[in-house]
Amino acid sequence: MRISDLEAATGVGRHALRYYEREGLLGEIPRGHNNYRDYPQSLTKQVKLLRSMQSLGFSLAEIREVLEGLRARGIDCADGARLVADKRARVEQQIRDLRTVSRLLRAEQLRLEDSARKHGRLAD
Repeated sequence: MRISDLEAATGVGRHALRYYEREGLLGEIPRGHNNYRDYPQSLTKQVKLLRSMQSLGFSLAEIREVLEGLRARGIDCADGARLVADKRARVEQQIRDLRTVSRLLRAEQLRLEDSARKHGRLAD
């Protein structure tokens, strides 16, 4: 399959596909007798999985680990569930951290607004 075929099948542009290839996310791409890349049909599912994982917030390093695992030994549903649960736990921790930062920023904003009302400038 040519890159234009893979592009049409996945909705992912050729520049992104080449980037994924350079980053090692697509595995080894065989070349035909004309030295053109010959993308296997199975890559369609991998590219769709890659994009889905990106939309869920997985980093390219995390995605690479999953795709390499799939190519090497296969990942079953239990492995996938653990992977998603781990990612979800990290996201929930980030949310807690961001809420803490938001509370601190809000307190500082209120302090500065109060100071501006009282003094018209920042209090020492």
